[in-house]
Amino acid sequence: MSKAKRRLEIIYKKIEFIQNICKKTGSISVALEDEETTRASILMHLTSIAEQFNKLKKEGETSTLDKFDSKDIKGSYDVRIYIAHDYEGVNLSVIEHVIRQKLPKLKNTIEHIFEEEN
Repeated sequence: MSKAKRRLEIIYKKIEFIQNICKKTGSISVALEDEETTRASILMHLTSIAEQFNKLKKEGETSTLDKFDSKDIKGSYDVRIYIAHDYEGVNLSVIEHVIRQKLPKLKNTIEHIFEEEN
């Protein structure tokens, strides 16, 4: 398995983890209200997603990265920096927007990439 495919699988898995957390708690906003467990988990998964994209970039996987909207990739890394440098000040409405709008788009792109490979 290529490194790029493995990184995409990790991103996909992290997106599913976030979606499952939100589903189990009943909504995105409820999941983000819980500082002790679900919010912390969501923020860590978002950080991990950004790190995987960053590794793809460092490994020169431009053909893989070109399949994504460059604004979404930059946005994921911006969210990671925001979480890392101002964890307590994270704007939860931005995180909710990412979960609601951006993650499904990323997940869909990964599904298309995997379909193309088969």
